[in-house]
Amino acid sequence: MSTQVEELPDNRVRLTVDVPKADVHHAVEHAASDLAESVKVPGFRQGKVPVPVLVSRIGKERLFTEAIESHIAGWYGNAVARTRIRPAEQPELDYELPASDDQDWRFTATVSVLPKPAVSDWKHLQVPYAEPEVPEDYVEHELNVLRSTVADLSPVEDRPAQQGDTVVIDLVADEGGGQRDYVVELGTGRLLPELEEQLVGMSVGETKQVSLERAGEGESAPVDVTMKEIKEKVLPPLDDELARSASEFDTLDDLRADVEQRLREQLEAEADEAFRRATLERLVEASNVQVSGPVVDARTRTLLRELDGVMRRSGGSLDAYLQLSGESAETLVARLREQAAASVAGEMLLEAAADQLGIDVTDEEVDESFRERFEEGDKIIEQAREAGAYDSEREAMRLARALDRIAAEVERVAPEQAAAREAIWTPDKEKPKTDTKLWTPGS
Repeated sequence: MSTQVEELPDNRVRLTVDVPKADVHHAVEHAASDLAESVKVPGFRQGKVPVPVLVSRIGKERLFTEAIESHIAGWYGNAVARTRIRPAEQPELDYELPASDDQDWRFTATVSVLPKPAVSDWKHLQVPYAEPEVPEDYVEHELNVLRSTVADLSPVEDRPAQQGDTVVIDLVADEGGGQRDYVVELGTGRLLPELEEQLVGMSVGETKQVSLERAGEGESAPVDVTMKEIKEKVLPPLDDELARSASEFDTLDDLRADVEQRLREQLEAEADEAFRRATLERLVEASNVQVSGPVVDARTRTLLRELDGVMRRSGGSLDAYLQLSGESAETLVARLREQAAASVAGEMLLEAAADQLGIDVTDEEVDESFRERFEEGDKIIEQAREAGAYDSEREAMRLARALDRIAAEVERVAPEQAAAREAIWTPDKEKPKTDTKLWTPGS
């Protein structure tokens, strides 16, 4: 589907959208299927009316009207996404019905768009940045994890089982089924919580009856649990021998330095991403961009779907989230709408900044990005072109580069200096602040 954009006065644009004949044919088939379910034709079962008979019954105009009206919103949405305009209201659609479904079709959409923002001079922005430091206990934790991987297991006889022990147990149900000599480390999350709670504190030779839920049945059944063995980890000393046996280094000092360097790189990456977010937030604030309309509504719905997806993947629901958080549905939607508005404002500013800086991304650079992330890079590139995601990837790279440039040119200040600045009263501080997390390219 190709789209031409014509800029009109008063922040309005006209989109001319060419719909391929294959899409028109699909829309007509879909409409015919829907109409066949509701139209009764003597001699045919409902839903089984052939298209020629259906057309003779209801007329081609009604069929094509149904096809266009049920699909034009999607075609318009795709055109908006591809051209990256920011509608401020619903469009005025203009078209004539197609003469047939075996030729391309065209419609126009005239719509008011959000005005292009004026980007504040970011070189005068002060953004807090704290140089990351690697806490010593982080390094010690990583070294202890490494020690744990090469630890010996020593039998325990004089105390009950505790978290971190490796135990051997028998699980026997009333009907005789179960598992014997099952080996598991307590605290790793491999056992049901109600079973692990009973195992902690048991001694060798002890048997307990535990009620466990049958998988998928919603009913509980008694299971006899016998503690057969308890073994504790005997950690090797932190020395050069550990370094040689558990890593490619010859000395503990070299191993410690490598662990510290890897942690530093991770913390620096997190600090840099936080700084980029803070930079964009300050830029939105300084540029005073106000956005609303369908584009914010659509982004709000996207955020709501993403939150619902996260809750469902964790076994919850939006209703459960609202109950646990104590937040009303109206407050949640309002909060997500504010995040959506900030997200759209950030994108618009970065687009304007990329134009101002003359940032372009070539096809070769987009291809390289796909090939770096996917094993079958060429196949993904072809699929992205067909689905319209290729240009979206290009634009995401373009905005990311704009933000990189801006973040490199703002003034980095110590967090305490930024906090002192925030403490100074200004009239805008009277507005209540809400917790928003700005979108950044790649986030």
